[in-house]
Amino acid sequence: MSSDPLLTRFFFLRALRYRNYRLFFSGQSISLIGTWMTRIATSWLVYRLTGSAWLLGIVGFAGQFPTFLLAPLAGVWVDRMDRHKILVVTQVLAMLQSFALAILTLGNWIVVWEIVALGAFQGLINAFDMPGRQAFVIEMVEKKEDLGNAIALNSSMVNMARLIGPSLAGMVIAVAGEGYCFLIDGISYIAVILSLVMMTTTPRRSARREEKGLLSDLAEGWRYVAASRPIRAVLLLLALVSLVGMPYTVLMPIFAGEVLHGGPHTLGFLMGATGTGALLGAIVLATRKSVLGLGRLVAVAAACFGGGLIAFSASRSFPLSLALLFITGYGMMTQMASTNTILQTIVKDHQRGRVMSYYAMAFVGMAPFGSILAGTMASSLGAPHTLLIGGLCCCVGAVLFAFRLPQLREAVRPIYVELGILPEVATGLQAAAELRTPPEV
Repeated sequence: MSSDPLLTRFFFLRALRYRNYRLFFSGQSISLIGTWMTRIATSWLVYRLTGSAWLLGIVGFAGQFPTFLLAPLAGVWVDRMDRHKILVVTQVLAMLQSFALAILTLGNWIVVWEIVALGAFQGLINAFDMPGRQAFVIEMVEKKEDLGNAIALNSSMVNMARLIGPSLAGMVIAVAGEGYCFLIDGISYIAVILSLVMMTTTPRRSARREEKGLLSDLAEGWRYVAASRPIRAVLLLLALVSLVGMPYTVLMPIFAGEVLHGGPHTLGFLMGATGTGALLGAIVLATRKSVLGLGRLVAVAAACFGGGLIAFSASRSFPLSLALLFITGYGMMTQMASTNTILQTIVKDHQRGRVMSYYAMAFVGMAPFGSILAGTMASSLGAPHTLLIGGLCCCVGAVLFAFRLPQLREAVRPIYVELGILPEVATGLQAAAELRTPPEV
């Protein structure tokens, strides 16, 4: 672990004290720019080839459905196997997928079914990569008190890429075409693969690996998630938002081209505005010193996200749309990262991979159904009305979650006391006072 005085001085960078985390952060920061370029280029390519909102939804579905289908099973493997080795394999496979897209597009051979097939392959990779990456964070930062900061820095890294990648993609598409975005993405994976190879890790093997079968471990993970009210509540809200809200990204080419009468540059700026808001949300979270209060923040952020979608659906002004997507991005990232931090804090370590696989299901796995739903609704109702309905549903979910917060705070109290986040109550009077005013989840 580094004792760099610069990192000590800047409290919000404290997770970068750890060498493995610094390597991961630097490699991913480069790779994720390429990832966002591919996302934008894929959407624009499908829209250019077909002009179909429904096919945009199909492509989104194919890229994310494998995560919904396989994430729980992948979570069992993440708890059983060396998470570092899993990440090396997933990043190499993702690099090959991006190169395949680049070759087909640059050779002018690409057709929609190939985009769907390669998107499904990437979804299969993500089913293992996402829970593996989330569960591996605690192995990199070493001390649990720095876990929330590491998650927030991860979010800031993702959203810095979300800010740079779409804008860069818009320029590359306009000048050279979508194929070069895929090529840049493939090359960018080299950075994260090298960062993983350079890490010094202790091979991890679960002591329970030989004790139970795969299905038994799978059922145990489900029972653990279902029995915990706090885990269940934050995952259900995240799943709702992912189903009805997150697919707004699938419809962005329609807003850029038909609603705001722009082109690839317009799409890049719209996605960049979302990324800017999300980056600010991640930076604000990185400055927090405690998980206390994150439950309330989850509810507020979900409402902020839904309200931003509602207002954006009515906007016909490009500058106003940018401002509203900034708000939307802030709410989206704040809810996602806060949910992640709560889960990673309260979950037992031997269940971490399985719980984070359900997080992947809620965050990414519900999105394919949302993509199909959004594409179908947009074909009949139009993209603006589709986002309006999605935003309203997000706001309703946020209100229902807020009403349940007092019960969730009571349920999480013993865990926070055990972890030392809340001091043990010493006297009966103090205990009674604490029970009347539950801690913030």
